[in-house]
Amino acid sequence: MLRKRVLVTGGAGFIGAHLCRKLLELNCDVICLDNFFTGSKENVVELLKNPYFELVRHDVIQQFRMEVDEIYNLACPASPFYYQSDPVQTIKTNVMGAINVLELAKSTGAKVFQASTSEVYGDPSMDIQSESYWGNVNPIGIRSCYDEGKRSAETLFFDYYREYKVKIRVARIFNTYGPYMKSNDGRVVSNFIVQALRGEKLTIYGDGNQTRSFCYISDLIDGFLKLMDQGDNINTPINLGNPQPITMITLAETIMELIGKKLDIEYLPLPQDDPRKRRPDISKAKQQLLWEPTVTLKDGLNETISYFKKII
Repeated sequence: MLRKRVLVTGGAGFIGAHLCRKLLELNCDVICLDNFFTGSKENVVELLKNPYFELVRHDVIQQFRMEVDEIYNLACPASPFYYQSDPVQTIKTNVMGAINVLELAKSTGAKVFQASTSEVYGDPSMDIQSESYWGNVNPIGIRSCYDEGKRSAETLFFDYYREYKVKIRVARIFNTYGPYMKSNDGRVVSNFIVQALRGEKLTIYGDGNQTRSFCYISDLIDGFLKLMDQGDNINTPINLGNPQPITMITLAETIMELIGKKLDIEYLPLPQDDPRKRRPDISKAKQQLLWEPTVTLKDGLNETISYFKKII
């Protein structure tokens, strides 16, 4: 039986590293393509022992050619700390990277998956965001390179689907956490865990009453695979995330409880365009993929805390 040949762009990043591992478990031949801007060789170094894993240093902004059956396009920094540090590179990665993976899919007949984001909804006016919501995005703000870049990538995916019949899948990923997150990426879960483990103040931006919905990485990867395995009747983005919201204050308190430390909280100004609420409607994922998260927040946080204890 021939192994499915799968390309994962951004495969050395947080989500990509988990996806590469899962695909290898499923007996795929995996090509991990990464420019290591935010991805790390350490995330995938042990996979190099596997004869069915290849690591390629390349930037998706530049064209590439290879024979593949499936493509997962995960290439793009997802943390505001990183994507705002080089906004022009970020939007190039989103737009030119999307064009390059779509051209590859068009020429090979491969099925292609786009890792989009809940950021396409911007600072939402709706409490729960469904795929039909067009969003509330500042097109010229400091987050726009990522928000508008991902929106443009979705446009490209659906135009290639309509014009060239490319087999596409688009997942809108909500806040995700777990092992292989970078300790300095500026995301709230890693920030709180690292600060708590070091006995430092936990920094909350804004009043702490803004909400997020956190999905553990194994649940997200399961959603990826179920979306990719669907027949070719999926012609809409699909939200993937945990629909249970939590305030930043409650998240900070939960992490301190799990680590066993009571620390001070420092409140800092809310960054420009930072969304006040983020909660997915996952009705489509439930109905079409038979998918919903199963890992509880405390179980996922315990796994993530164990990982950070090893690396900091």
